Amino acid sequence: MAIDHTRDFFLLGTDIDPLADPNVALAVFATRWITHFCAPVFVLLAGTSAGLMATRKSRAELARFLFTRGVWLIAVEIVVIATGWTFAPRGIAQFGGLTWTSLQVIWAIGASMVALAGLQWLGRRACFALGVAVVAAHNLLDPIWPASRLLDQQWPAWVGLHSPMSVPVGPFLFGFRYPLLPWLGVMLLGFGMAEVFERAPARRNAILLAGGAGITAGFCLLRAWGAYGDPNPWQLQPGGAVATAIDFLNLSKYPPSLLFLMMTLGPAAMLCAVVDRIDGGLPGRVKAALIVFGRAPFAFYVAHLYVLHAASVVLGLIQGFSAAQLMTSSRFYPRGFGVSLPVVYLVWVLLVALLYPLCRWVADVKARRRDWWLSYV
Repeated sequence: MAIDHTRDFFLLGTDIDPLADPNVALAVFATRWITHFCAPVFVLLAGTSAGLMATRKSRAELARFLFTRGVWLIAVEIVVIATGWTFAPRGIAQFGGLTWTSLQVIWAIGASMVALAGLQWLGRRACFALGVAVVAAHNLLDPIWPASRLLDQQWPAWVGLHSPMSVPVGPFLFGFRYPLLPWLGVMLLGFGMAEVFERAPARRNAILLAGGAGITAGFCLLRAWGAYGDPNPWQLQPGGAVATAIDFLNLSKYPPSLLFLMMTLGPAAMLCAVVDRIDGGLPGRVKAALIVFGRAPFAFYVAHLYVLHAASVVLGLIQGFSAAQLMTSSRFYPRGFGVSLPVVYLVWVLLVALLYPLCRWVADVKARRRDWWLSYV
C-alpha cells in the first residue's frame, strides 16, 4: 500500500493506473499490481475480526461497536485522510474550487461496518452466503448500471454504490472511488469466514490452502474464458507475451470485479495457510518489526499520507516548482515533477523507517492500556 502511494506522489510521469497500458514497463506494472492485494485483504480481515468478536459480544454489543467504529472511520476519511491527499481543504482549482473528498478504502471499511452492524443479526453463515452472492453476482449489474468514471458528476448519488462517480454537495465534491456494494460483499465474506479461523491450526490451514487454490484456479479459467467476471476483456497484444500477461491481469478495482477479488483473495488465502511456516523462518528483529506495524495499521495509514505529501512538496520546491502547485491531488502534479522508480523505492524504505517509532509507541500504548477509545485507533 505504501509503495503504491509513494508511486502516486513521487514517480516521474506516473499515471493514475499504469496497468491500463499493456506496454507499461514491467517494473512499474509490478509496483502497482502487488498493491492490489492490500484493499481486499484489509476489508476481508476487518470482517473476520468482527466475526471473531461475535463469540465474545452479544449481537447488540457488536452492532453498537460496528456502527460507532464505522461512523468514526467515515468521519476520519472525510476530514483527515481526504485532506492528506490534497492539502487543499479550501478547494482545488481543477475542481472549480470545490474541496475534493475522495472516499477510498477507509470509507469502504467504515460504511461496510455500518451495514454489517445490522446484517450481523442474520448470523455468520447467512452473512457468508450473502457475501458470496454479492461478490459473485454484482458484475451482472455492469450492462444495466450506469457506467461512469470517478470524476463524472451527472449521475444520481445511488450510482456510487456500484460505480465510481462524484457528487457535489455544497462546497465539497465527494468522489466515490471505492463503491460500497462489492466491498460490503467482501466484508460479509470475512465475517462468515471467522468460523474457519476458530478451527484447530492444521484444519484451518488445510481449508485456507484448498480454498485459496480453488479460487485461484477458478480465476485463471474464468479470466481465460472471458465471458463474465470483469468489464475489461483481455486480448493478445502485439507487444508480445509480457504485454498480453499485463492485459490479462488488468482487472477492475473500481469497483472490484469478481475476477479482481478472485485474483487477490485466492493467493492471500494460500499465504495465510503457510504464514506459520514463513513466520518461523523470519529473523527475530524482522518479525518484531512486522508485528509493530501490524498492531498499529490505522496510525500508519493516516500518518504515511501526510508524510508522503509533505515530502513531495519539499521535492517540488527543490525541483523548482511552487508549493501551491503541489497543494492538490497528485493526479494534477505539474509535468516534469518526480523521480525515477528506484528512488521511489528508496523513499518508501525511508518512509517505513521514519514511521516505525510512531507505530511502536502506538502499539505499546495499546498493549499497556485498555481504554475504550484505543480500539478506534
